[in-house]
Amino acid sequence: MIEIRELTKTYGAFTALNKLDLTVDRGTVFGFVGPNGAGKSTTMSILATLLLPTSGSAKVGGIEVTERPHEVRRLIGYMPDFFGVYDNFKATEYLDFYGASYGIARPERQKLIPQLLELVNLSDKADAYVDSLSRGMKQRLCLARCLVHDPELLILDEPASGLDPRARIEMREILKELKSMGKTIIISSHILPELAEMVDEIGVIENGLLVAKGRVSDIQQSMNANRVLRIRLLDREEDAVLWLKEQPGVTLAHRDETGVSAHYGGTDETQWELLRGLVAAEFRVVSFSEEQTDLEDVFLEITKGARP
Repeated sequence: MIEIRELTKTYGAFTALNKLDLTVDRGTVFGFVGPNGAGKSTTMSILATLLLPTSGSAKVGGIEVTERPHEVRRLIGYMPDFFGVYDNFKATEYLDFYGASYGIARPERQKLIPQLLELVNLSDKADAYVDSLSRGMKQRLCLARCLVHDPELLILDEPASGLDPRARIEMREILKELKSMGKTIIISSHILPELAEMVDEIGVIENGLLVAKGRVSDIQQSMNANRVLRIRLLDREEDAVLWLKEQPGVTLAHRDETGVSAHYGGTDETQWELLRGLVAAEFRVVSFSEEQTDLEDVFLEITKGARP
């Protein structure tokens, strides 16, 4: 659905995007994550035909965005990080205005608007004025506006920014529903944990460069140096610490209040070998588990090498 090749955007001496390569398959919920100023909004603005690249190529649905922008706009629903709403409109009037802007006939709009409000859980706010809605409700209303013309691709720039936990859960459930409808979604954030439960895969951008791409779980596993193993034993904990320190891939081992902890840099297969070695050495293992890597630590580890 999205194909980006060597996309570059410069502003004088500043390079916002540096030969970015990225592909997103149809039907995927893709998380675009990176610190503020990394190039997320620039990329999304180019995909939305709102900004011209300096060089490189960006295609949506096989269409080059700089060559046939009007066709691209029919394929996308774009929700910027700072969006405008018309405070003196009711929710239905707001959607009706955008439906008319897309050339949707009035009878069709009258059928469509209640469906969109139901999709984003705002049916009970149909006659409410926009300025009376909470931030989360306004976010969902703007998402409904993006869907007026039934686009194939949704480009959502920081849609969860500033939302409380309940509103984030509501947004996540709506995205799941949209995915089940066959929509492709690219959604950005500067907070990795905020996206982890919403997306199929992520791309991490830093200084205009894509520094990692894949499923969240795969990226976590690739950060092998961050693995922490928690081991509970019936006895001989000090002996186990000494034994672990001699094993390949173990960078640190010590006792703590939960038993024995080991920092490990091996694979899943060698981790299994480590457990088998413990048992073979007659350590009485009660439990052996891997501590979930903190997503913020993963993000910092991935991006630290990309800084100039």
